Amino acid sequence: MKLPELLAPAANLSVLKTAIRYGADAVYLGGESFGLRAGADNFSNEEIREGIEFAHARGKKVYVTVNIFAHDRDLDGVRKYLKELNDIAPDALLIADPGIFSIAKETLTNGKTDIHISTQANNTNYEIFKFWHSLGASRVVGARELSLSEIKDIKAHIPSDLEMEIFVHGAMCISYSGRCLLSNYFTGRDANQGQCTHPCRWQYAVMEETRPGEYMPVEENDRGTFIFNSKDLNMVGHLDDLVDAGVDSLKIEGRMKTDLYVGTVVRAYRMALDDLAESQEKYRSNIPKYEAEIRECTYRQFTTGFFYGKPSDEAQIYDENTYEKGATYIGQIEDITDGFAKISQKNKFSVGETIEIMKPDGDNIPVRIDKLFNADREPVESAPHPKETIYFAVPEGAETGDLLRRRETVVDL
Repeated sequence: MKLPELLAPAANLSVLKTAIRYGADAVYLGGESFGLRAGADNFSNEEIREGIEFAHARGKKVYVTVNIFAHDRDLDGVRKYLKELNDIAPDALLIADPGIFSIAKETLTNGKTDIHISTQANNTNYEIFKFWHSLGASRVVGARELSLSEIKDIKAHIPSDLEMEIFVHGAMCISYSGRCLLSNYFTGRDANQGQCTHPCRWQYAVMEETRPGEYMPVEENDRGTFIFNSKDLNMVGHLDDLVDAGVDSLKIEGRMKTDLYVGTVVRAYRMALDDLAESQEKYRSNIPKYEAEIRECTYRQFTTGFFYGKPSDEAQIYDENTYEKGATYIGQIEDITDGFAKISQKNKFSVGETIEIMKPDGDNIPVRIDKLFNADREPVESAPHPKETIYFAVPEGAETGDLLRRRETVVDL
């Protein structure tokens, strides 16, 4: 069985390394300009170089997003940036704007960097795919609004050397593939310039014109009304359908997510794909395991989006806008010396608690915290401050780069 590529997001260099270590075949990231996640840490050019070097040394790929819709004032900067990326030579650029595409065609002379068409270009039919292929694109990212049957039909009509990438996990936009104007209207921050404030997650009410200030809930609930709040996409239990449809790349959304989120989701999809490669029976029997593992990070309940028909009201969350959380991110092992791990902790943990070491192969090693030491190697009872350097004993099998989490349910030793 030819497995599709597993493509993961990277908010920063640490997340890039985590994604690859936990099973991604490729990562996509944004530079400091012209990507659609201005709120992410994003990468300097030197960090992009370092990320590419790390990935290529392990046989993996790196794609860079340049997927804003540009205004005239952006074009000089776009040209300069694309020249810099031509020298850096990532494996591909993700582009949505035809103008930026044209500049990229002129600028990319290194013979190493392909052009992929971003989902922002609203790629909903096979003629669109063929159009971009005729101009030189090697891959097109399908719109999130495509059904599984439409994906199959597109694959049947496009050239065999044109790849199709599909989102399979992560946040869903209430608007059409990121075309929402609410952010710009309410805050002046343009979603298609990378500055979306996610107003779809806010609470809304109705006000009648002749009764200003009198707010009526759209749907009565003591916690409010969140009429635009979509559940998160999750297709880990339907990968056999996507492989059967001929999808070339499975894309995880989340270029603002943490190491724990990316590591957890990537690991679950990696296990699922590897099991599917062995047999469909093994994959199907382990779906509850993958689903349970994905719930060990933050999520917003799950839906299968448009894959099996237009979403109903079951795909929305009307009574709240909060995430659910199966585990708390403790940190990542930076070094191990004489059996003691060094971490910069992300969330508070204390002596007497049990945490888990997440291994890339799917194993989870429970660790009871008997002693904690601060940066001066003085004993402490807890680590209450973010980024505080902490040392504690770890068992054999722990390695640099392993993620640490505390489950919200009890782990038996």
